[in-house]
Amino acid sequence: MRNMFNAMPLMIIPFILYNLAMFGLMGSGGLPALQNDIFVLSMISGAIWSMSLGDLLIVVALAILFFEILRATQQAGTRLASHMLSMLVFIAFLVEFLLVQDAATQIFFILMTIALIDVIGGFAVSIRTAGRDVSIGL
Repeated sequence: MRNMFNAMPLMIIPFILYNLAMFGLMGSGGLPALQNDIFVLSMISGAIWSMSLGDLLIVVALAILFFEILRATQQAGTRLASHMLSMLVFIAFLVEFLLVQDAATQIFFILMTIALIDVIGGFAVSIRTAGRDVSIGL
């Protein structure tokens, strides 16, 4: 059970959060929820800096991507399952992007691209580490 939990791709979190925002569980529902400001700060320069919910989702996805790449370097027993599940998450992003009107946004496209980088990066790291493991055994 624990290995299955370790194989769960973290990129499902931004996917779920985006869909929760579209269903109206994060303020106003639908696309306007992505423009809701989460942070608004006055900078020393006098400029106003704001971060919307959509921007925050991208930042969260980038942080998750970092941890996914770290996990790809450490997991030995659950690599294949993790890669397959990451691919399924990317496919879910792609299908939703192509078929759901509220998913045809720049924010969702960037999240989908991050999920693709997770898949490609995970495979690349695994292949690279597997090559090292084989060369050590010779």
